[in-house]
Amino acid sequence: LPIFKVVFAATPEDVRGLLWSSIYDDNPVVFFEHRMLYPIKGEVPQELAPIPLGTARIHREGEDVTVVATGRLVHESLKAAEEAEREGISVEVVDPRTLLPLDEETILESVAATGRLVVIDESPPRCGLTADIAALVADKGFRDLKAPIKTVTAPHTPVPQARELERAYLPNPRRII
Repeated sequence: LPIFKVVFAATPEDVRGLLWSSIYDDNPVVFFEHRMLYPIKGEVPQELAPIPLGTARIHREGEDVTVVATGRLVHESLKAAEEAEREGISVEVVDPRTLLPLDEETILESVAATGRLVVIDESPPRCGLTADIAALVADKGFRDLKAPIKTVTAPHTPVPQARELERAYLPNPRRII
C-alpha cells in the first residue's frame, strides 16, 4: 500500500536532498516550504545526494534538554540554544525533517540521553505536531523523562494580521528559553 509522506525542510542543504528523495519516492509526498526560510543562506553540496525520508537531523548536540523543532523554528531554537548555553544549559536541537514518516528512534534516543523534552511548533497546541511528538515520548520514552514535557506553540487563537502582533504570536527564542 502507498504511504502518504510529509516533508518539512529547514535548511538549503536539506531542501535539496529531501526534494530529490521526494521526487523519486514511489509514494505521494507533500513537501512544505516555509516562506520565512527563503532568505536563509547555507552551504549546499555540489553533488546531489538524496536524504532518506524519515531521517531526522541533529543540528546541535546537547546534554540537558532535547528541543524538537521544524522549519523556521529550527533556526529560532538554535538561537535559543546559544543563549541557554551562556546560562550553562546544554541544548540538543533535533529537526525531524519529515513529519510522516517520523524518525521516532532519533527523538527517543535524544530524550533518553537528556531526560527532558521541549517541542516547538507554529501551530496551535491541539491536534498538531507538538501533541503528536509529546504523545510519542509520553508513550515510548516516559521512563527516560526527568521532567514534564513542555511545548511552545502559537496560542489557541486566530493569527493576528498586524506584523508586530504576529511576531508576538509566533514562538521565538525568548519563549523557547
